[in-house]
Amino acid sequence: MQKFDLIIVGGGLAGASLAIALRDTPLRIALVEHQPPSRPAGWDARVYAISPANMAFLDRIGAWKHLDADRISPIRGMDVRGDAGGRVVFSAYEAGVPELGWILESSLMACEFWESAKRQGNLTLLCPSRPKSLEFESDGARLELADGSLLAARLLVGADGRDSWVRQAAGLSAVNTPYGEMGVVANLTTERPHRNIAHQWFRDDGVLAYLPLPGNRISVVWSTADEYANQLCSLPHELFCERVAAAGERSLGRLAVLTAPVAFPLRLMRVPQTVARRLALVGDAAHGIHPLSGHGINLGFQDSSVLAGLLSGASPWQDIGNERFLQRYQRARREETALMLTSTDSLRRLFRDSPSGVRTLRNLGLNLTNGLPFVKNVLVRYALGAY
Repeated sequence: MQKFDLIIVGGGLAGASLAIALRDTPLRIALVEHQPPSRPAGWDARVYAISPANMAFLDRIGAWKHLDADRISPIRGMDVRGDAGGRVVFSAYEAGVPELGWILESSLMACEFWESAKRQGNLTLLCPSRPKSLEFESDGARLELADGSLLAARLLVGADGRDSWVRQAAGLSAVNTPYGEMGVVANLTTERPHRNIAHQWFRDDGVLAYLPLPGNRISVVWSTADEYANQLCSLPHELFCERVAAAGERSLGRLAVLTAPVAFPLRLMRVPQTVARRLALVGDAAHGIHPLSGHGINLGFQDSSVLAGLLSGASPWQDIGNERFLQRYQRARREETALMLTSTDSLRRLFRDSPSGVRTLRNLGLNLTNGLPFVKNVLVRYALGAY
């Protein structure tokens, strides 16, 4: 049996970032992952908006400086439009910051994290490996892998995604609320420059976002009903681009496909309990939100940041798998996670399910917000600092 202080199941962005955030600690860490990350031949269709707070986290763990700057696009403005003339515009310049965030490919981060993990002295990479069985005892967690290997640690972290094997094996519940929607994602080239401005439209047929990529490129995320999402993905590329351009008010001119559209189902997921004896959950194993906010991975990175800080600050005599000790992590993350889950779900419902009488009010709210610089700056500052 191999003995560790910490076992992390799941080597995605949240799990790998947690592991490398603990590189300077005396903790003996095992990272269990079924396959290493890889880069696509062109552009990765899966991109994330990274907030300044999380860029700072990636910088602290030594990853940000190694990312290819030519694949990263800063966000210097946001233009959000309602479905009846409402509009609010956010500006990095007006907020007194260089950027509101950055757009970058998921695989760009994942591959850099993996390279860092391979060089880490206190980390054992177990890949390809899959968990088979899990037991919790008074003094630690016991994990059996599919190849028959046995691992033991004082603490086990589940970072294995929304359908977390760890969460299910531990008997922790997850409340899933399907939206009956899918997120259609694609990368496109644009006729006109995007000027590093992210666009978002709340439409009758869903929420459409243009996220700036380097050069005249954008990532499109269109959250829409299942039937329409499937229809969009089945269109010839030229017709798909025409549909996206028209929905985006032709703000960037003609569009062309860079990576073909794909769709994935959307659901809200609440996990009432994210820690137990010898166990903690991070990332998508701990929560799932609507992509309209772009904050999914930001929540995951903050999970890793907070848990890493707690473990790094533990005294040598402290039991890092003690549930009372781990409750500090759960309390630290509960309020912000609940706020983001509730606010994104409420915003989605406000623009998707409400009667016509509310349409005027919600669009008026956008316009009022746009006319109040103090309120806009408060919202921007909150987004920059909280996530």
